Amino acid sequence: MTITGSRLPRGGGAALLRALAPGALLLALAGCSLLGGGNRDLATIYAPDPRATIAPSAPSVDWQLVLTPPQAARIVDSLRIAVRPTPGEVQVYRGASWAKPPPAMIEDTLLRALEDSGRISGVARQGTGISPDYKLAVELRRFESDYRGGPSPAATIEFNAKLIHVRDQLVVASRTFSHAEPAGGTAIPLVADAFSRGMEGLVSDLGLWILTEGDAYQRRVHPAVAR
Repeated sequence: MTITGSRLPRGGGAALLRALAPGALLLALAGCSLLGGGNRDLATIYAPDPRATIAPSAPSVDWQLVLTPPQAARIVDSLRIAVRPTPGEVQVYRGASWAKPPPAMIEDTLLRALEDSGRISGVARQGTGISPDYKLAVELRRFESDYRGGPSPAATIEFNAKLIHVRDQLVVASRTFSHAEPAGGTAIPLVADAFSRGMEGLVSDLGLWILTEGDAYQRRVHPAVAR
């Protein structure tokens, strides 16, 4: 926000603030939080709360896993909600943002799903001090509303996951996960709901994959520590 004018009152900035009526000052400060230039609609913050579950077929494991912070390009690792109206163009929704960047949403959803499953001895974020047997590296490639030539978009999420055995320093499994969840309309709340559903499905698949691949490697290479 800038205040224009050719001359400040005597006494500088402090005198200027005293000269502004309290109501006018509040209005000026409120203007700093508005998006869209002449459009004075308040920005809406969307906070999806996906609840992914791990399939009952997942093995129970005695090893521990640490989640490294997911990596993403700047356009993906952003609070702005990306939309692709045409294949070669990426924009952002005006007057809307995420409460957390997409990499953080993916990590939070996975951590909660694994903790709530009760099928892993220990899982934590990087830097929490546990001694992990495995670590997970995720590269988030796409997290955008993609029209794909249709009248309404789909919440499109794509990431690559690598499961790394810490002691062996070996990538024991790698897989790319991708899903496009139809939004059912062009309104931003519908798009946000589609992202929530998309994360639930993909993270459920990711959690099952982690437990299955890690268990298979333990049984094959380190049978003494596998259940």
